[in-house]
Amino acid sequence: MEKGTPGLKVERLEEKLGIRASDTAVITFTDCRVPKENLMGSPEINVEQGFAGAMATFDNTRPLVAAMAVGTARASLDLTRDLLKQAGVEVDYDRPAYLQHAAAAKFLQLEADWEGARLLTLEAAWMADNRKPNSLEASMAKAKAGRVGSDVTLSCVELCASIGYSETELLEKWARDSKILDIFEGTQQIQQLIVARRVLNLSSSELK
Repeated sequence: MEKGTPGLKVERLEEKLGIRASDTAVITFTDCRVPKENLMGSPEINVEQGFAGAMATFDNTRPLVAAMAVGTARASLDLTRDLLKQAGVEVDYDRPAYLQHAAAAKFLQLEADWEGARLLTLEAAWMADNRKPNSLEASMAKAKAGRVGSDVTLSCVELCASIGYSETELLEKWARDSKILDIFEGTQQIQQLIVARRVLNLSSSELK
């Protein structure tokens, strides 16, 4: 549906907590006529395969969202490490966490969580790229990375105190942006339900 089509109207742009660079809008279609050359896909619609097809799409898109969460968290960690260093707190990877500054110990724990999310995401994405069944891995990656992304970015804001909360640094933006990555393409609860069904080999009617 091209912009300017008679009957197509953008009613309003939504104001959001994060990902403000990506517009979310309410669009209405009143008596719109779409030329057949604008049709995407096959004109024959198999209603019996519609839901299954939509669910299969998530096996490819969930690793992508997980990767976005991993990337946002990594950026937050890198900036936080630099800001901590400026404040005199060095993160030493050759010393046990309990022998370091509390902020450095917390940072090391966040990096460990991030590494777990990164590895799950790489596995799910590799399986998708190689056309291997990855419903379980995609949901595991999305659940882990979505939660880690939100936890890491918010923790980085906390570690950097007023600087982290200020718009002078990107930490507050990344913290706002990260929450949607824990929500869309399936919430934590949905991912955990899918993982449980796959692990226990139960159908959607058997485990709701």
